[in-house]
Amino acid sequence: MSAVAPDFAALTLDRLRALTGDPAADFRDGQLEAIHDVVVDRARVLCVQRTGWGKSAVYFVATALLRAQGAGPTLIVSPLLALMRNQIAGAERLGLRAHTINSTNRDEWDGIRDLLARDEIDLLLISPERLNNPRFRDELLPLFAASVGLLVIDEAHCISDWGHDFRPDYRRVKDMLTALPEQVAVLGTTATANDRVVRDVLDQLGAGAGAADELRSYRGPLGRSSLRLEALELPQPAQRLAWLVETLPRLPGSGIVYTLTKRDAEQVASFLTAHGISALAYSGEQETEERIAAEGRLLRNEVKALVATSALGMGYDKADLEFVVHYQAPGSVVAYYQQVGRAGRGVDHAEVVLLRGSEDRRIQDFFIEQAFPSAERVHAVLAELSSDAAGRTSRELMAAVNLGAGRIEAMLKILDVEGAVGREGTRWVAVPGSDWHYDAARYEGITALRREEQAAMAAYGTDGRCLMRVLQEELDDPDPQDCGRCSVCAGPRYAAAPAQELVELAQRHLRSKPIALEPRRMAPDPGGTMRRIPPDALISGGWALARLGDGGWWPAIERGLRRGRLDDEIAVALADVLRGAGVRPAWIATVPSTTVGPVLDALADGIAGELGVARVDLLARREERPPQREMANAAQQAANVRGAFTVTSRTPAGVGVLLDDRRLSGFTLAMVGGQLRRSGAEAVVPLALATLN
Repeated sequence: MSAVAPDFAALTLDRLRALTGDPAADFRDGQLEAIHDVVVDRARVLCVQRTGWGKSAVYFVATALLRAQGAGPTLIVSPLLALMRNQIAGAERLGLRAHTINSTNRDEWDGIRDLLARDEIDLLLISPERLNNPRFRDELLPLFAASVGLLVIDEAHCISDWGHDFRPDYRRVKDMLTALPEQVAVLGTTATANDRVVRDVLDQLGAGAGAADELRSYRGPLGRSSLRLEALELPQPAQRLAWLVETLPRLPGSGIVYTLTKRDAEQVASFLTAHGISALAYSGEQETEERIAAEGRLLRNEVKALVATSALGMGYDKADLEFVVHYQAPGSVVAYYQQVGRAGRGVDHAEVVLLRGSEDRRIQDFFIEQAFPSAERVHAVLAELSSDAAGRTSRELMAAVNLGAGRIEAMLKILDVEGAVGREGTRWVAVPGSDWHYDAARYEGITALRREEQAAMAAYGTDGRCLMRVLQEELDDPDPQDCGRCSVCAGPRYAAAPAQELVELAQRHLRSKPIALEPRRMAPDPGGTMRRIPPDALISGGWALARLGDGGWWPAIERGLRRGRLDDEIAVALADVLRGAGVRPAWIATVPSTTVGPVLDALADGIAGELGVARVDLLARREERPPQREMANAAQQAANVRGAFTVTSRTPAGVGVLLDDRRLSGFTLAMVGGQLRRSGAEAVVPLALATLN
């Protein structure tokens, strides 16, 4: 880096103070140098700095200075809408004209294109998904590439598939880098990159650049003196719910409770609310407006906590967030550091507590195992696409390959970025002559790394090391230090077991509501096309006692299935579900099972006895099929049931109940129940011990 001239430093400081609104604000270590590299040297720079260091200040101030020099606008690739909303507000404080292009504002794209053409945009924020959108790439990106003054890749660890939050769309950034004109500065920023990820990101930032010495990085200490860390073992969900009700009122201010799943976020929020603690559930599956409203309520301290999945992570900026509690452990220490980094940014002290649960490993395993499909399935997809020049839609691929919609889309996205396939409208096509190959060694290496990260997370708080030091070491901080504040260094603060009465209340809460099962109204035909189920084959809505893996009834169900006998209370509970719903069945039958048939028959006998109705044998298996849990999409699931069962006896009159142990896709109950309807049943009400969703 060349020396920073005093007049440049003074001008830059003025811009920083305008951005922060603080006349006494000053640069943190590396900020001025990074801005100078970008503005004066037009270099390619990576800033790896702790949350709250001021990475956004670097690119906002750099944008203001570059625009004053007549440079083109800044393009920021940013992963989350929450980040975009916060950053637009920050840019406007510097007088920058900021706009965003994302999936929620398509009707504004034409206007933004016109503004770009007239050079009336200073800063444009886009999500990485836009880089994979043909319309954006064809119409807007060329306009921007021709005039861009600064390219910013925010949360740059997402570029690297070794990072904890790799996103395939970020691979398109490399294509942009090779297309940039000379003398266009590039800035990458992240708080969560260890040495391996930094090397990978720097390599990708260098795409299309000249000499290697143009690449510069600033890496600061990652310790957070405002955070006090603690980790507790509370295996059962009811224990953790009780702990939250007892502890959150004692914590200052407002904060975030992180969960691994949307279902847990909703369950925790409802229990807190029922006990007078204002809380809202938050997940990526909610509508944008609902998420914005929830973020705003937390910003204004109108709720004690948002109970959130990782969707509330990168980019959410509330300076006075005073606590972060994890209801379950994420899959890596690096991901944990990223999430706890939301707290203590503008306050001197924040409490951070990890509540480790018995289900953590199972949920983490699911995410790890879903990351990369097998070579066999990738080649099956490519073979389907290569067999027809017109290509296939995702739904057509699902009929031929046993993969779910989400996994097929993720696979196709990676294959698209890597040049093996392309998209033409709604159809995917194979790229002729592609030299793409399945990189098994790389995928196996990444999976092995995820397992190492999982093991490190399991050791966190159990191996006697300072908790802040563990976070720093996992991120390869060059100078990790014991913090002197965490529960290892200074002793626990929240380790007292919650009151047993409250734990029992939490257990009842987890068991309180059966899960409504919406009947399937559509089913795929043998070719995979969804068809409406005829009225004479439709079943009614039904219920499940539990969700697979939950902390309510599931432990008792799982224990009973394992030992071959369910407790009597389960039959009573299912009978109570039917009574509470006003269902008065005349009979109950079971879906034949090769694994738990005797257990299910005994349960049906118990429910029938409770209700005073007949238990009847109506069905038999015609042939053995693979377990339904191995079927990954609707076409495969329906095909696996079609023709597998037959009605063996005359169906009694009246409303019947069809009992199964697990409802996974819903097609078994729907299609077998449809057979009973067509054999004379007035109505069929599905009932399951547990459901997947």
